Amino acid sequence: MDAADDLVQETLERAIEKWRFWQRGRELRPWLFSIMHNLHVDQLRHERRVEYGNEEDFAGLCDPPHQTDGLELRDLDRALALLPVEQREILLLVGLEELSYKEVAGTLGLPLGTVMSRLSRARAHLRAILAGEAVPHLQVIRS
Repeated sequence: MDAADDLVQETLERAIEKWRFWQRGRELRPWLFSIMHNLHVDQLRHERRVEYGNEEDFAGLCDPPHQTDGLELRDLDRALALLPVEQREILLLVGLEELSYKEVAGTLGLPLGTVMSRLSRARAHLRAILAGEAVPHLQVIRS
């Protein structure tokens, strides 16, 4: 009950403070309730805020970098190089540049369906390469 009493008191204090904003001829009660509602929402937000500790409190939560991270990046780079250009291009635009399918289609001048199918094939091909199951893509050279 104390919280409700405090809220009413704060509402009245705020109303007195902001009295000049009340418009004559308008109902007083809805104006007071809107002040009360806003104060209550502010209190709830304040209660939900999380207090963060210092960095030492979080020290054990993150793993330090592993020596294998560099090797994994190298393997990924090599696997991407094995993808056909049209697959690699779409995969990088969506995955790295974070473009939407529609944006990629507009950028490359391709139908949306083509972007989606090439992306699907690129992801499958990349998974196969990284798993050691794929045959490298050979580009056809015409003489």
